[in-house]
Amino acid sequence: MTDDVRWIAVGWITRAHGVKGEVAVALLTQVPERFDAGSTLFLGESEHRSVTIKTSRPHHNRVLISFDDVKDRNAAELLRGQYLFVSADDAPELGENEFWPHQLLGCAVTYEDGRTVGEVVEVVEGPANDLWIARGPDGEGEVLIPALKDVVVSVDVVGRKVVIRDIPGLTSP
Repeated sequence: MTDDVRWIAVGWITRAHGVKGEVAVALLTQVPERFDAGSTLFLGESEHRSVTIKTSRPHHNRVLISFDDVKDRNAAELLRGQYLFVSADDAPELGENEFWPHQLLGCAVTYEDGRTVGEVVEVVEGPANDLWIARGPDGEGEVLIPALKDVVVSVDVVGRKVVIRDIPGLTSP
């Protein structure tokens, strides 16, 4: 694969399921058909190894999938925490001021007055709104940021920066 391919995360492997090599995947896409049997996705943030989905079925708020080359729980456990990607060429175009959740990962977070909050380390999909988790600059302490207009002032995924309001008891102690 060429290095100039851009990737979009469409799923995150949360855990192994059962003993036959299935994994539970949190969907990061509004196109669940990407996980149909026979579909090809790319695994891993650096190597983007091609994987083919053997089976797929809904399970609670996740999807359980098996890959052609993952035969048992031990092999499935090795995939925990990895992202599944598609080429950006296969994704729908986004409108102005829209971004993919994975683009927030690694963005610096500051309050409006410039004080450092930390870095976005996870995006959790919620029933009403997403929740962004920022870890402090020392790697300790987390701030939970609800993805709401009243909290998030601006997002610049190109500049890798998120600005939030300091709301005592919500975004700060």
